Amino acid sequence: MRLSALPPITQPSPCTLTRSDCLGGPVAGAGCLWLGTETPASSPLQGVASGPLAQESRRSYRKMACLPATPLALDLRKWLGLGLFVLLCLHLGYGLEKKTVNSKVGAKVGLPCCHEIPSSESLQNYRVYWQKNTTEVVLAYAEGKKISTHKRYENRTEMNTSNLTLLISAVEILDNGSYQCVVQHRRSSQNPVVVCDESLTLFVTADFSMPNITAEVSAETCESTEMVVKCSSYGGFPKPKISGAINNESVVWNASWVSESNFSPYNVTGELRLNVTKEDNITCSVEYSGFAKSTSLLLKNTNKCIVPTAPPSYNVITASSIIIIISLLAIALAARYFSRQVCSRCYKAQDSVEEGEKECMKPAMSPKVTSEASSV
Repeated sequence: MRLSALPPITQPSPCTLTRSDCLGGPVAGAGCLWLGTETPASSPLQGVASGPLAQESRRSYRKMACLPATPLALDLRKWLGLGLFVLLCLHLGYGLEKKTVNSKVGAKVGLPCCHEIPSSESLQNYRVYWQKNTTEVVLAYAEGKKISTHKRYENRTEMNTSNLTLLISAVEILDNGSYQCVVQHRRSSQNPVVVCDESLTLFVTADFSMPNITAEVSAETCESTEMVVKCSSYGGFPKPKISGAINNESVVWNASWVSESNFSPYNVTGELRLNVTKEDNITCSVEYSGFAKSTSLLLKNTNKCIVPTAPPSYNVITASSIIIIISLLAIALAARYFSRQVCSRCYKAQDSVEEGEKECMKPAMSPKVTSEASSV
């Protein structure tokens, strides 16, 4: 997009408009430009230092100019305002990020203060107060000596005497919250002056146990197995979020949390009802304060029943019947043929046996007759 050239700006002459007119008055849309305040040397009220008269003099000599309300000028003003707004948001976000400290239960953490004592001075010239939630003093120093320590933080806190950092050992869940560092400078002839007053937030986390997944069969059919799947984890802080997936597809758990108070460890349990047909890979994840722990389990269909086959069709039954009948007839004919062959053999064998018996029944000739026959 090509921008048209801006018209030349001539030296604006002082006008009688006030700043309120320029910001919200009827000429504001005309591009009124605030150029500051000037008291000319020729002003008859130049020597007046204060008072209503001097204020009126300065107001009457404010330098104003009315610029034409061109579309380009209005666009530039909008973009300039948007840029300033973005810079302000970035600055605020950076400031909030600096005022946040994370720690885990049982660790040692340092909370930075907003002031550092110069090397040319000592802690004796300062008063330092570390407070929590602006209601309880965690640690306090005056004239270089410790003057107060909260009972719950006793033997767990100390302060760096140069950069005033508060050190907390064996961090507990109850240490979670907002802290404030207040530093006063003691001068010889004046009351203490506050040189630093800034707050920061300590976020404490406690690790959850590795999620445990269990599956219990509630019903079975030949096609699928209905299971009640539970995922549980305990002993963590803050309140977690439980999520999961089945075969890489997200699922929503019916989650429930148990905790004695807002600053006590949490136990979380998620439940699902599933119909498992073959094999399903289920994953359970517990997420808390930027951390996450996950566990997976392979679910299988435990039922091994035999599914009955479908009844054969009419054509198959007819063809099978014909084949069976033909087979039976063939067997019957074959049996009859073989039976005849066997009977004929039996008859022949019987005749030969009878002939043998007849030969055996003939009377034997005596030796005498035999000799006579031989002599003849």
